[in-house]
Amino acid sequence: MLNSDTRTLLVNLADRYETADFIIGDPSWFMHQVKGKLNQEAMAFIASCLSYGSRKQFMPKIEWFLTQSAGQVDHWVRSGLWRTCVPDDASRCFYRLYTFHHIHQLLNAYQQIMADYGSLGEMVGRQATDALTAIQAICRAFAQHGSTGVIPKDASSACKRVCMFLRWMVRENSPVDLGLWAHFIHRRTLIMPLDTHVLTQACRLGLLNSKTASMSAARRLTQVLAEVFHDDPLRGDFALFGYGVNN
Repeated sequence: MLNSDTRTLLVNLADRYETADFIIGDPSWFMHQVKGKLNQEAMAFIASCLSYGSRKQFMPKIEWFLTQSAGQVDHWVRSGLWRTCVPDDASRCFYRLYTFHHIHQLLNAYQQIMADYGSLGEMVGRQATDALTAIQAICRAFAQHGSTGVIPKDASSACKRVCMFLRWMVRENSPVDLGLWAHFIHRRTLIMPLDTHVLTQACRLGLLNSKTASMSAARRLTQVLAEVFHDDPLRGDFALFGYGVNN
């Protein structure tokens, strides 16, 4: 059980940081720069896939997709226009460990999913009723379509970026998150996007005692945050972000 001081701190931090200003300098900014639900979904998915490492390095990489698609991200992927600027080249680095081959595989799989289901949201909606089954469905679909270098092949790892994407898609009535999938996944089922930085902050606050950012640790942390944010545990994501900023 969390003590009252920790509960109050988390609530205050969530209130302070879940504002429209949060998106400035955050990868969620990109999904707010396009119009239409399908474009927002596609931009959010691509942004989440590249959100690791230094923001100064990955933000320009995400912006490259926004520029190349001229803001029409859904059509750019669906129509195959992406193929003119993303060659299947394993010798060229796109970002850190990702070569152009990895990005080519990712977009090829994404295009096939769109062709099969209409959209990523339609695919997930047919197979998932909660966040965990949604994560499993996304991992499985991209693996089946030959993309394993960017999306984890299964949900045994923390799947931090997939969890973040789901937060964007599911949480509604937020100045940050879009809530496009709120009608088929409830926000109470979301799983905390967990990486080593979030793990460190959670351990400092006494929310978690784990050395590894795994899926089991992410689910335990989510359960603890649900003690404070009963129907919306991922409000705690903003609280832990704020705690890291202030410490």
